[in-house]
Amino acid sequence: MSVVSEPVAVSRRIAAPAAVIFGVLADPGRHPELDGSGMVRAAVSPSIVTAVGDVFVMKMYYSALGDYETNNYVVEFEPNRRITWEPEAARRHRAAGSATARWGHRWTFDLVPDGPNATVVTEIYDCSQAPEKQRLGMENGRVWITSMTKTLARLDDLCTKG
Repeated sequence: MSVVSEPVAVSRRIAAPAAVIFGVLADPGRHPELDGSGMVRAAVSPSIVTAVGDVFVMKMYYSALGDYETNNYVVEFEPNRRITWEPEAARRHRAAGSATARWGHRWTFDLVPDGPNATVVTEIYDCSQAPEKQRLGMENGRVWITSMTKTLARLDDLCTKG
């Protein structure tokens, strides 16, 4: 029997307006600075995300795969409020070009103003649409909680300390 997973989420109050935070999140070029996993290396796509349907490409590294790239499809975009993307295997990734190149994973950043100069940012990882074997291997996304916590701390530093 297949087990359905719930998304995992980590939140942090950041002493910066949502527009400042969203500006960092919508800029793939800033993602290596905020990534707490150590996997994001560089943006191949220099363009700022502006709408659902945008795709940004990232250079990544994972010990089991080495260097590879992901195409990231923006599936939710509400300026200063929410941004979500779905990664897809791309260049130098074993699954690139396969029927399962899009993994069924989603990364979301949800922003809720908390006063005039603060925002509660929640990072959400949802692998509920991924194959069961992958979900179980990632403990239904729980393996990312430490990295997500680090990401929000780094985002806080970028938005409050420059």
